[in-house]
Amino acid sequence: MPRPVSLRPAVPALYSLALAVVVLGPLLVSPGYLLLRDAVSTPRSFLTDSALGLTDAAARAVPQDALLATASAVVDGGVVVTALLTGALWAAGWGGARLVAVLLPAAGLPARLVAATVFVWNPYVAERLLQGHWSLLVGYAALPWTVVASVAVRRGARSGWASLAVCLGAAGLTPTGALLASVTALAVLAAPGGRSPLLPRLAGAVALATAVAAPWLVATALSGGAGDGSDPAGVRAFAARAEPALGTLGSVAGLGGIWNADAVPGSRATVWALVGTAALLLVVACGVPALWRRRRNPVLGVLTALAAVAVLGPALAATGTGLRAGAWAMVHVPGAGLLRDTQKWVAWAVPLYALAAAAGVGTVRGRFGGRAGAWATAAALTVLLALSAHGYV
Repeated sequence: MPRPVSLRPAVPALYSLALAVVVLGPLLVSPGYLLLRDAVSTPRSFLTDSALGLTDAAARAVPQDALLATASAVVDGGVVVTALLTGALWAAGWGGARLVAVLLPAAGLPARLVAATVFVWNPYVAERLLQGHWSLLVGYAALPWTVVASVAVRRGARSGWASLAVCLGAAGLTPTGALLASVTALAVLAAPGGRSPLLPRLAGAVALATAVAAPWLVATALSGGAGDGSDPAGVRAFAARAEPALGTLGSVAGLGGIWNADAVPGSRATVWALVGTAALLLVVACGVPALWRRRRNPVLGVLTALAAVAVLGPALAATGTGLRAGAWAMVHVPGAGLLRDTQKWVAWAVPLYALAAAAGVGTVRGRFGGRAGAWATAAALTVLLALSAHGYV
């Protein structure tokens, strides 16, 4: 008699899809087209010089606009954007669960669901949604999968390179996404150890990163638009912003602090920002001891370093010295305008946060014991995570 098919392996994917649907509920049920700050969807887009990055402006929307122009010739452009955004949040949560399965294989299903929650339900996603940065969230969603693919390459798996190419290609929808994923891949592959030789895997990663960046690099070279929008005054305007009772460092440590005060959930414009950030950091702190015991794992070390850069970098860039350095770079460093919105790089902290939250399930469940304890712990941590982005929907 055949064994019954278990749905357990599909639970993280289904759970992540449910989270994405809840977050995007208003967009999914409302008629019309997305029109929110930087996000504009239309029934049809066209392959103009701007879409190809061949104007005097910086090629920030390459190849994003070309993709939309091509896809909207077949499917309504509003549907395309909605599908991409839904897919991005779904992939982010599912990728967080998969990241835990690869790096913390002893962690159970409850821990993986907590990690999925971290990736979807956090202030970074909320604020970037309200700013209209749907394509940036596609690159964000590629981060956990990029780590998973890079680990596969390190372990000598044949499918690793193909998976990594897909991840970097998806992230390359925007220049920021390409940098987020490419730096992550290079950092993980540069870490010592692994079954595959170091130099060949680094060379392969550089080749993939270059290919992914080629559309906007070539467009920038042909149009001469690298310096467009690099007004030194914009450094202060786009610096990470301190949320109430937190300061800049506390804001970015809580995955918030976007430069536009209007692009935040209403509750995070109040002292609730402190409560939400404390809830998120408490969840992360629960797993720090467990991750510390695994500190010899070079991949965890890389993700810790990326998280430190992601938090400390934007905070330092918002200081007087950081603002002056940024203004100098806008004038003297070609393409530095891409780095101006420093808070967007906080995305690098989320993989470590998700792993710490997952590890925290095992740390805390000892007080409850057994499988029921794991689920109780996961439920408690999920409630705290929900508080971190209160007012999300």
